[in-house]
Parts: sequence; structure tokens; C-alpha cells
Amino acid sequence: MRNSRVSWIASAIVCAFTLSAFAQTEPAKPAPAKPAAEPAKPAAEPAKPAPAKPAAEPAKPAAPVPAAAKEPAKEPAKPAAPAAAPAPAPAKEAAKEPAKDTAKPAAAPAAAATAVAIGKAAPDFKLKDVDGKEQTLASYKGKVVVLEWSNPGCPICQRHAKGGTVAKVMGNFKDKPVVWVNIDSTGDAKAEDCKKFATDNKLGTYLMDPTGATGKAYGAKTTPHCFVIDKDGKLAYMGAMDDDEKGDKGDKAKNYVKEAVDAVLKGSTVATTTTDPYGCSVKYKG
Repeated sequence: MRNSRVSWIASAIVCAFTLSAFAQTEPAKPAPAKPAAEPAKPAAEPAKPAPAKPAAEPAKPAAPVPAAAKEPAKEPAKPAAPAAAPAPAPAKEAAKEPAKDTAKPAAAPAAAATAVAIGKAAPDFKLKDVDGKEQTLASYKGKVVVLEWSNPGCPICQRHAKGGTVAKVMGNFKDKPVVWVNIDSTGDAKAEDCKKFATDNKLGTYLMDPTGATGKAYGAKTTPHCFVIDKDGKLAYMGAMDDDEKGDKGDKAKNYVKEAVDAVLKGSTVATTTTDPYGCSVKYKG
């Protein structure tokens, strides 16, 4: 009986020991495996973002830094361009304004020189002829007056003088109230030379205009340059002697002066009132 108890106790102890060992073995298995795996995962997670993402993020801001530097550089450049643009603009405007101002005073003499106009009163004058006798336009009132700017040294004047142009024109108006007056506005013209030229070629009255004031008042540009003034002292024609600038038309040339005088005497309208004069330029004093 005693042995049976001992066997039972021994069995119970063995069972208890077995259960105890079993119980110790079960918790040991999950404890080391699961906790070790779980911490490993979180360790891997922080490791990935920590080195890679922070390094990439700072790298991106570093790129915008040069971009930002470029932007400020562009901004100053833009204001600099507009600043330069307005600067020349006012300069040009300023340049234009003075140009206009200087042009206006310069235009005044030109206006005075060409103040004569068809149908308007011709400027009066007081000049001495080659003999020293003073004459005025007013002294020819009631007559048709032809003014021809002349110069003994001009080849065109010489051609007309030697060709008898004046004599031919005036031959059409014998016994008519028509006078032909030559005016010389050459700055260095000499009365004796002009007198010889007028006498040799039967030019008639020859006036000296040493200051050029009368020539400029009429706007005389060339020698010859002709002006026809009617009986009332108004300008009826101004321009060339004829349409034969080269001098090769002979009797076929159209003489504008003759046509104008003829129309004025008849009281009819002058067909051609203005033409471009041709010849040598008037050599005004100075």
C-alpha cells in the first residue's frame, strides 16, 4: 500500500514536472521570436526614410537657390532696360523740338524770299541803273513790266542776249505800254561790265541790286528768272523765259513771257502763270 502511494506521488510529481516544463517551453517560443521580429520591422522602417528622404529634401531646396538667384538678376535687368529706354526717348524729343525751333527761324527768310504770289502786288523797289539813275517799280505804274534777273557772266544769259530773245519778244509789243527791266543781284557785279553787256546786246534798262534785297524779295533763284507784272502792279507770271532750257528748239520754243504779256494786254487769263526757272544760280552777296 505504501508502495502504491509512493508510486502515485511519484507519478504526480512527474506529471507536475512535465506540465511545468511544458508550460515553460510554450511561452519561451513566442517570446523570443515574435518580439525580435516586431522590433526589426520598426527598425527597418525608420532606417529607410531617415537617410534617404531627408537627404533628398535638402537637395531639392538647394536647386531653387540658384533659381532664386537668377530671378533677382533678371528683375534688376528688366528695370534697367526701361530706364535706358525712356532716357533716349526724351533726348530724341528734345532734339526734335530744338530742330523745329531752329527750322522756323530759318524758314522765315525763305518765306520772305518767296513772298510773291500770282495775283498779289509785286514788291516795290528803288534801285540805280548802270548810269547811277534811281528807278522804282512805282515809276512804271500803268505799264506791263517784265523783270528779268540777269548776269553778264552767265552762259544762259549770254545765249538769250546774243540770240536776241528780248528784242524778239519786245518786237511783238511795239507802241504798247510794255517795259523790259534787267536786274543784276550778283554780289560782286560791276556797273561798267553790266552797262557794256546791256549796250552790246540792246537789253534796255539794267538795274544794279548789290545787296540782293530786291532779288530776295522776289525769290529770284536763277539767271534768267522772269516776272511779268500787270498794269495794276500785280504779279501775272513768274518762272523761266521759255521751255528751251538746252537752247536747241530755235523758233519752236514756247516763250512763257511773251504769252503772259500778250494775255495781260488783252485782259485775258494767263494760261501758264508759274514755271521752274533754269539757268545759273543768282550769286547773292555773302
